[in-house]
Amino acid sequence: MNDDSLRADVKEYFNGSIKAWGLIQDWRKRPVHRFEINMIGEWDGDTGVLKEDYSYYNGKTQHREWSIKKISDHKYEGRADDLIQKARGETDGYTIHWNYVMDVPVDHKTYRIYFDDWMYLMKDGVMINRSYLKKFGITVAELTIFMQKK
Repeated sequence: MNDDSLRADVKEYFNGSIKAWGLIQDWRKRPVHRFEINMIGEWDGDTGVLKEDYSYYNGKTQHREWSIKKISDHKYEGRADDLIQKARGETDGYTIHWNYVMDVPVDHKTYRIYFDDWMYLMKDGVMINRSYLKKFGITVAELTIFMQKK
């Protein structure tokens, strides 16, 4: 049975504090990184800032700050320092779909990666995020994140 009563709203969900846990898998589906994220989102009208602080289980840390703008009822744009161009997002029911290109550092090299990012709103403030990371149209890694609003 489909629960169509849930509606993903970027401004609503990414406002306030969120705790998240994630996993990156290589093209063979082998886990290569696990991490936690503390996020804080703030909105002023149709413009928001989402601050993400990553703590990888190997001890590394990372900070990313998104600037997000609501373009229309279901469309969004996002920017971050490591994005090559604007991220484009769209909501549809309980789903948020983002597309963007990012420079990703791996073992002292940087790769330009296309992200096909799908977020699914669940009950009780949970969001499940599945991202497919592609190079030359081939999936080179997958990202899974479970988010919980505080």
